[in-house]
Amino acid sequence: MTSETRTPSINRPVFFPAAIFTLLLVGFAILAPKAAQGAFQSVQDWILGNASWFYILVVAIILLAVVFLAVSRYGDIKLGPDHSEPDYRNFTWFAMLFSAGMGIGLMFFGVAEPVMHFMSPPVGEGGTAIAAREAMKITFFHWGLHAWAIYAVVALILAFFSYRHGLPLTLRSALYPLIGNRIHGPIGHAVDIFAIIGTVLGVATSLGLGVAQINSGLNHLFGIPVG
Repeated sequence: MTSETRTPSINRPVFFPAAIFTLLLVGFAILAPKAAQGAFQSVQDWILGNASWFYILVVAIILLAVVFLAVSRYGDIKLGPDHSEPDYRNFTWFAMLFSAGMGIGLMFFGVAEPVMHFMSPPVGEGGTAIAAREAMKITFFHWGLHAWAIYAVVALILAFFSYRHGLPLTLRSALYPLIGNRIHGPIGHAVDIFAIIGTVLGVATSLGLGVAQINSGLNHLFGIPVG
């Protein structure tokens, strides 16, 4: 019996551009934190001012699509081969999805977000009963069915095309019905690069919120400086 050592392969057209962009972004934030904060804030302000309607519309469409898939005949399609069975019980799946999907974000914003919107609402006067109701509406929008619909549609895309059709476990596979084998070319590489950068930024945000929360707790308990 012989053993063969296999070296993990790297998709160079995807890995290196994504890694270089991420390193440049991290270097910018480390070397020029004030300039980076201003640049990121400007981008965020532009998105909020010009594309908020598009974000809300897309999320609403995703939610309706996920509900349709769940209640229609398409909901009976297995995400793997016809003979496959689930590896875990429903409760175990729920626990993993809840921990990975929400995680630190819910621990931080579960309290901070409604309080923030209550004190400084997007519209109207803060600290009122109306502001309290609006704060809970916004919080439920961010952490309720709409958020889970976004997670669900991405999970469905990855699982369906990878485990049932044997395509790469990346977002490029979602384009296979539209462009076929061209997903293995520049278009697919661009989609994966964008997905990696978005994932890195999302994870960085979640970890940053967790660090800020831990730092604040240590400051309250032991007087450790916040910074």
